[in-house]
Amino acid sequence: MTSAGLLLHRAGPGGPEVLLGHMGGPFWARKDDHAWSMPKGEHGPDESPLDAARREFTEEIGAPPPDGEPVGLGTVRQSRKTVTAFALDGSGFTGADAVACRPDDGSWVEMEWPPRSGRTLRFPELDRAAWFDLATAREKIVKGQVPLLDRLAELLGSTSDQP
Repeated sequence: MTSAGLLLHRAGPGGPEVLLGHMGGPFWARKDDHAWSMPKGEHGPDESPLDAARREFTEEIGAPPPDGEPVGLGTVRQSRKTVTAFALDGSGFTGADAVACRPDDGSWVEMEWPPRSGRTLRFPELDRAAWFDLATAREKIVKGQVPLLDRLAELLGSTSDQP
């Protein structure tokens, strides 16, 4: 499976910050560390990774990404997926609050919950979004995406406060 996403960044008081979304659903509800992700999603062979990243950002955040020229951060393996990421300057982006008030046509996932209950429930793919400095983002982001923070820090000429 292939996925693509946008990693928005901006200058913060202590250095670069990134926009991450907390994964929705009951499995992630009480988790915080390594339970956040850049907005991303699957795409097929007929859609470019960048087009998919823009589409998924809009679906999951509830607002279109800012204008600008994304810079490729390469790919990472996350679970059984190959994820292609793009960095995009998010200075001035005010749509981070859109996740909480996104209309019902946003990005949702259906799953049986509780397991083996026979009940199918719908959950948002992301239930909230927030800006984090790179050191905090390393604690929040799912482990498979940590290398993207390092690549972004290198691109921006910053440090990612690696342990």
